Amino acid sequence: MEKSKRLLSLDILRGITVAGMILVNNGWGESFEMLRHSKWNGMTPCDLVFPFFLFIMGISCYLSLVKSEFKPTPQVVRRIVKRTVLLFVIGLFINWFDHAIEGDFLCFDHLRIWAVMQRIALCYGIVSLFALFCNHRYTIHVIVGILVVYTAILVFGNGYAYDADVNILAQADLKLFGYDHIYHKSPVDPEGLMGTISSVAHVLLGFYCGMLIRQKDTVEKKVIALFVVGTVLVIGGYLLSYGLPINKRIWSPSYVMMTCGLASLLQAFLMYVVDIRQKTKWTTFFHVFGVNALALYVSSELLQIFLKNVGMSEMIYNGIHAVIVPLKWASLVYALYFVLLNFAIGYVLYRKNIYIKL
Repeated sequence: MEKSKRLLSLDILRGITVAGMILVNNGWGESFEMLRHSKWNGMTPCDLVFPFFLFIMGISCYLSLVKSEFKPTPQVVRRIVKRTVLLFVIGLFINWFDHAIEGDFLCFDHLRIWAVMQRIALCYGIVSLFALFCNHRYTIHVIVGILVVYTAILVFGNGYAYDADVNILAQADLKLFGYDHIYHKSPVDPEGLMGTISSVAHVLLGFYCGMLIRQKDTVEKKVIALFVVGTVLVIGGYLLSYGLPINKRIWSPSYVMMTCGLASLLQAFLMYVVDIRQKTKWTTFFHVFGVNALALYVSSELLQIFLKNVGMSEMIYNGIHAVIVPLKWASLVYALYFVLLNFAIGYVLYRKNIYIKL
């Protein structure tokens, strides 16, 4: 297979990830533990979806910018800056919409600054600029350097403390942005500013895998390369977790390595099944999500806020619960219904060949 030929498996992994993000974000009432984020140390399947998205975004950054030969032309730099700002502003808009739909239009004095889209924006912008202005042969060196620095911050700044009063990550957000603009449901904002440090290393690992995908001249070699990287990262993350526990809330170095490793292994598996064996009959559902990933994620966030505030979510859940009595199963069925609702939106775009690029 030629290097330039698009790999369907990349869109499928992106689609699986976005569908998973929508699923775990939209349970109603009491959800299964596997569909909830870990409270602190540890990892559930729910904790895989966002890091998988950042990993595939790193791959996409490489494969996109290689088309311009990584030349930092004014046009390319402007496009990166524009997209970074747009993604960040969309994230702020989602946070604002959550207040505005309740009538609090002027919520700027207590608007949360950080969230998923904002972290995506910063990671995309930083890694894209790295791609243009830095020598790619030092990618691994930069990743290791970032993770070492972040480890030092965690160790010497009580980063693992389940106490916002002493945890450096929580204190940084508090001092820089103020109490009214930060997350209050856990000691540390899971998308806060300092956690972005290790998230950049996360996206750079995806970027490195994108480089491997591009360099290998056959899909078989791409699969082997991703399998090797994934295996090394999973083993390394597991061993590192004995000193630095896996923790999604603080985006710990062990979490970076473990989730990137699992994402790399899954990507290798999908390449084998989809691109080599050509087993594609099952892929349409995830392809719909994959080709309009960010657009469908944003629409799902806005839609769930709207449905919740007009009472539709509760009404639909109560209807499901009347038929399915166990609370956790009712919650799961509601979440699946919401994924299918967003699939229907995406399918209309898919059939019309409309691809919304944020």
